Amino acid sequence: MSARVLVGVKRVIDYAVKIRVKPDHSGVVTDGVKHSMNPFCEIAVEEAVKLKEKKLVKEVVAVSCGPQQVQETIRTALAMGADRGIHVEVSGKDYETLGPLQVSKIMAALAKKEEADLIILGKQAIDDDCNQTGQMTAALLDWPQGTFASEVTLEAEKLKVVREVDGGLETIKINLPAVLTADLRLNTPRYATLPNIMKAKKKKIVNVKPADLGVDVNSRLEVLRVDEPPQRSAGVKVETVDDLLGKLKEAGRI
Repeated sequence: MSARVLVGVKRVIDYAVKIRVKPDHSGVVTDGVKHSMNPFCEIAVEEAVKLKEKKLVKEVVAVSCGPQQVQETIRTALAMGADRGIHVEVSGKDYETLGPLQVSKIMAALAKKEEADLIILGKQAIDDDCNQTGQMTAALLDWPQGTFASEVTLEAEKLKVVREVDGGLETIKINLPAVLTADLRLNTPRYATLPNIMKAKKKKIVNVKPADLGVDVNSRLEVLRVDEPPQRSAGVKVETVDDLLGKLKEAGRI
C-alpha cells in the first residue's frame, strides 16, 4: 500500500522528573530539566512503524513543533523506525503559548501538503493533559477519527479501531484518510538500538515555519497563574469509633 503516515511527537518534561513551579508562578521550571518524548507519542510512533513493517504503509513521517531542541525528539522517532522528520520551528513566547488548536492547524496543513493518508497522535500529552489535538485535527480536515485506540487493523481503505471507552471497549470502522489517537494499551514501544540511533543521524529532517504553512500560532488563551497542589495535611490515628466521631465533630464534618 502506498499510504503515508504523519506521526506527531511532542517533547515534554520526562515523566520521572519532579515538576517545580517557577517563583513568579508563570509556569513550570524547564531549564536544566530532562526532557523526552511524550509516552503516548512513543506508542503512536510504534504503531506507525508496525504498519510499515507489515507493508501496509510506505512512509512514516515524524512531526514536532517547537525550538531547536525538539529535533532530539524527532531523532528518537527516526531511530525507532520513522523515515524522515519535519521540524516546525516555534520558539519564544509563541512556543510557551502553543496549544492544541495551533498544533492541530499545523498538522492539518502538513497532512494536505504531504498528501498523508493517516495521522497518528498520542491521545494526550503528559504535560498539559489536554486530549484535544487529535479531535481538532480531524475536525479541521473533515476526516474520520478513531480516538483512544487500543487495537488498530488496516483493511484495504478502512481502519478497524478498538476504542477504550468508559463502559469498556467499542469497535468502529472508519474510512481513510483518518486520524488516530493512541491509548496506553495499543502497543509497547520498542527501544531504539544503537545501530538505529546511528542510522537516524543520517535521516533527513526538514525545517519549516508555521507561516510557510499559512498557520497563525497566536494563542487566544492566557495563563494567569500556575500553582502547586496544596500540601495535604497529615492524618490522625484514632483508637475507637467514639474518638473518630469526636474528631469529625471537631472538624465540623458532622
